Amino acid sequence: MHKKKLVIGNWKMNPKSLREAEAHFTQIKKQLPKLRNVDAGIAAPFVYLSSLGKLATTSLAIAAQNVSAEKEGAFTGEVSVSMLKSIKTKYVILGHSERRTLGETNAFINKKLMLVLLAQMTPVLCIGETERDHDMWYLSTIKTQIEECFAGISKASAQKIVIAYEPVWALSTTENRRDATPEDCLEMRIYIKKVLSDLYGNAAMEKIKILYGGSVDEKNAIGFLIGGHADGLLPGRASLTPKKFVALLQVANTINTTNDLR
Repeated sequence: MHKKKLVIGNWKMNPKSLREAEAHFTQIKKQLPKLRNVDAGIAAPFVYLSSLGKLATTSLAIAAQNVSAEKEGAFTGEVSVSMLKSIKTKYVILGHSERRTLGETNAFINKKLMLVLLAQMTPVLCIGETERDHDMWYLSTIKTQIEECFAGISKASAQKIVIAYEPVWALSTTENRRDATPEDCLEMRIYIKKVLSDLYGNAAMEKIKILYGGSVDEKNAIGFLIGGHADGLLPGRASLTPKKFVALLQVANTINTTNDLR
């Protein structure tokens, strides 16, 4: 039996108003009952999550783009896991490259990961190298990210984590970026699985979904889902246009009904 694909749209610091956010979310939600082979989520800015949570369904959940590494207390400007849990947040993105650029370390991300798991929400852990070198040192970057972010996490808990592989060099915001290929995605999927297998064994590793993110849209999604064998996608810019995001979800839904890549 194959796994459902998981597609989470990361809106980042968009759109400009709650009204626009609700309109986008509603347009996407209308199309979801037809897509039975895809789980979908929208990672909206914190200020929109409470309102969007009231519109969310089992087929279109809300996701947070970040969370505090502290449970509660005197931490001005922070948002806790319990706050997110109270408004029915299902997924929490952790370790996005844009957060790592601000100074977040693997150890810091690990602390957040523990709290999200404890709150019984699903963490979406972003990993990815900033560049590719001919000597393949970038593989050690990925290995370190996984080992340090998963430090102290049990086999049972590890199986509840979703990994999103995002090569920083392929992001639309990266200077001198270049396109990633399905082959790049497949190579890293195989390597990530090896690292996870070494940590937790094959059976546990197979239960961990590996998504692809990095300038993915409705046009190239099929390549990453079939050629890259991704378990889902983490689109950014493409998720801000309801029509494009729904088209991307439709692609993922079709893949699930015609191919079992497991």
